[in-house]
Amino acid sequence: MGLEDAKSEVDGAWRREELKGLSFENAFGGATSFLRRRYSRDLAGVDLAVTGIPFDQAVTHRPGTRFGPRAIREASSLQPFDPPYGWDFDPLSDFSIIDYGDLAFDYADIPSFPKAVTDHINGILDADVGTLCLGGDHYISFPILRAYAAKFGPLSLLQFDAHSDTWPDDDMARVDHGTMFYKAVKEGLIDPARSVQVGIRTHCDDYLGVHVIDAPEVHEIGPAKVVSKIKSILGAHQTYLTFDIDCLDPAFAPGTGTPVAGGLSSAQALAVLRGLNGINMIGGDVVEVSPPYDTTGATAVAGAHIATELMCLYCANLSRS
Repeated sequence: MGLEDAKSEVDGAWRREELKGLSFENAFGGATSFLRRRYSRDLAGVDLAVTGIPFDQAVTHRPGTRFGPRAIREASSLQPFDPPYGWDFDPLSDFSIIDYGDLAFDYADIPSFPKAVTDHINGILDADVGTLCLGGDHYISFPILRAYAAKFGPLSLLQFDAHSDTWPDDDMARVDHGTMFYKAVKEGLIDPARSVQVGIRTHCDDYLGVHVIDAPEVHEIGPAKVVSKIKSILGAHQTYLTFDIDCLDPAFAPGTGTPVAGGLSSAQALAVLRGLNGINMIGGDVVEVSPPYDTTGATAVAGAHIATELMCLYCANLSRS
């Protein structure tokens, strides 16, 4: 396995026959799906569908996250040769994971976008398949949460972010990546008493009852205690995990729309995510990767690794159910 397979494997995104298993095609060649999973809209027997939401028309500053899903997929091509590091199982070999492709929507008809997202996610959840979404700006989490709450009821939200995104906005028709969790609380999609925001380092007058572990606290107490605090809040409640890449310090993720100094390092974020094994995670997303603002590709690399950790958390939870 490995070297010999690399001589013959190509375009596994289209040609691989099995949903399970590692991939050995050259990282620099071939069609790029997320972790070289098969592109498919067939949900039969699937455990997790990875799907892109290439939308960035809700941003308050720098655009470009419409290119995030493509960049994350490309960056992930270096990872599927081996089981994910730091886990005691191999989700790529043990679970059926597909790349469901991107949401199709009319970029010029913004009012229709939220429903398009919710319908897209509903179509996957109706098949009893979980989703891992690649953004796109952070607004996409709101219509995704509508689909999840319709099936599971009010959720715990575990949010990694520099911003709370709970600024007041009672106009539910507005599409804004800084107010959607205010709306999610007001709509009853999430339970603030069972929700946590990690990495916050911008001012907000009202967190609406959501627990906050801000970036200075993460630096002070360290990943292990952060994990313990998060788990004590979430308990066994069904949890949606959203990771805004600007949770990371701009030194590790410069390619994002609203970078804020003082954030988490990649090492801190990965340690926390791996420590969260055991939470009842039922879906998640990685958002706000904006490739035009990072010529090195480091932000997309971080996004791909974080998405992989979310995949592991989801599959670990699935194995316990």
